[in-house]
Amino acid sequence: MISENMAKKLQHQMNREIYSGYLYLGMAAYADSTGKPGFAHWFRRQFHEELEHAERFYDYLINQGARVMMEPIEQPPQEFSSAPELFEKTLAHEKAVTGLIHDLVEAAKQEDDKATEEFLQWFVKEQIEEELTPANIIKKIDNTGRDEAGVAKIDEQLVLRK
Repeated sequence: MISENMAKKLQHQMNREIYSGYLYLGMAAYADSTGKPGFAHWFRRQFHEELEHAERFYDYLINQGARVMMEPIEQPPQEFSSAPELFEKTLAHEKAVTGLIHDLVEAAKQEDDKATEEFLQWFVKEQIEEELTPANIIKKIDNTGRDEAGVAKIDEQLVLRK
């Protein structure tokens, strides 16, 4: 059984994962509105991935005998200055999420909750990819000189994300 304190912390992280999905769906909407279907596609895929992350927390909590309590989801930003800014914001957001995951690992260690600590290791590894992917896209954007033709080429590549 998981402690009530740890369950609350994991429920809050589940909320943050749902927020991440909400953020990325909003970014997809922005990209669509600015004629960047590849960027929009990438962010819609990211939206679904974040909801899968939330479901992992949900399932773990249920399997640990905890009752899952939903929290309000805050409204994410809706306006951005450019398509490249989407990935800059994404990288910053994912770095913050990495910090939250590491805090959870520390909390599990403090409670000597080996099961939760092991469960969280998947997220520790996942966050490496979550930070690396937008960082690499930013590099590609920077390598184009951030001109419209270069950004358009990257948009064409991003539509291929599965």
